[in-house]
Amino acid sequence: MKRVLIIGSGGAGKSTLARHLGELTGLPVVHLDREHWQPGWVETPRDEWTRKVAELVAPDEWIIDGNYGGTMGLRIERADTIVFLDYSRWLCLYRSTKRQVVYRNKTRPDMTPGCDEKLDPKFFKFLKWIWQYRSTRRPGVLAMLRAARADGKRVVVLKDPKATRRFLARVLADGALPTR
Repeated sequence: MKRVLIIGSGGAGKSTLARHLGELTGLPVVHLDREHWQPGWVETPRDEWTRKVAELVAPDEWIIDGNYGGTMGLRIERADTIVFLDYSRWLCLYRSTKRQVVYRNKTRPDMTPGCDEKLDPKFFKFLKWIWQYRSTRRPGVLAMLRAARADGKRVVVLKDPKATRRFLARVLADGALPTR
């Protein structure tokens, strides 16, 4: 296990898991949100973003968290392990709302400085995206995971925080990622 991709709905805890996994394994952690967003919530242009992601996945070791469907194929191709946080929409909505409250008018640790959390129409659009994730995004993610598994990649699907805690405990105990 050298290249770990962590994906899942907004609010699932991808960045938190990446940070914990990085602490346990010593692998460098890359938060895609921090790489994608420029100060003031300005998006990186698409062609520049694709080049940047190609550079991020080029090293031999990393943990990368984030979705960004347009570059998912690049990351899956290079990853040897994919962790999918397949949490309930209610938990993801709760966590996103809590994050909004905790970091209101501040930049969270996994984000680009100058991208403060704020209550605006984009936040409500994000909540809608989370609500619809299971019906709109999840089927495609599951198909990609089946293909990745068929290609010999290690795929770990975690359904709830308890499963994630067990997963991290096994990583700590085994010194390597478990296969399921």
